Amino acid sequence: MSFRWSPQTSQNASAVGLGALLLASAMKHFRTPGFYNAVVPDYLCRIDAPENPGAVDHSGRTVNGPLAIMSREEWIAVSGLLEAALGAGLLIPATRKIAADASAAMFVAFLAGHIDALRRAYGPDGTHADRRIHTVRLPLQLPLILWAWSLRK
Repeated sequence: MSFRWSPQTSQNASAVGLGALLLASAMKHFRTPGFYNAVVPDYLCRIDAPENPGAVDHSGRTVNGPLAIMSREEWIAVSGLLEAALGAGLLIPATRKIAADASAAMFVAFLAGHIDALRRAYGPDGTHADRRIHTVRLPLQLPLILWAWSLRK
């Protein structure tokens, strides 16, 4: 009996691939959260979190921005949980379309963090290693966005 590779088989294999990638990334969020520190913009992190000194207003007081609702660690954990949920959603045919839509949106949202990390890497405190890592990480978002988008069918 021969095996025929159909478009549906390709679609399923692709969904399993991206689902597995998201599940592996989700695990990394909890095993080595420091890997994701640089891609969480400071403006998203509460000033009471030790790693974020916060912005200073005109009177010299530190203030939280409107998006600073969680600490850096909480953002990393929440994004790990989101990636796990979307990875699992891609593995289930009944939830694949909504998981693909949400995955594409998530990767688009992550662009802000990657752009901010790249900006800081090329700033006065950036290192050569930071520049190299973030120069590679940012463009990888486009294939991930396109991959997730392709699973919407």
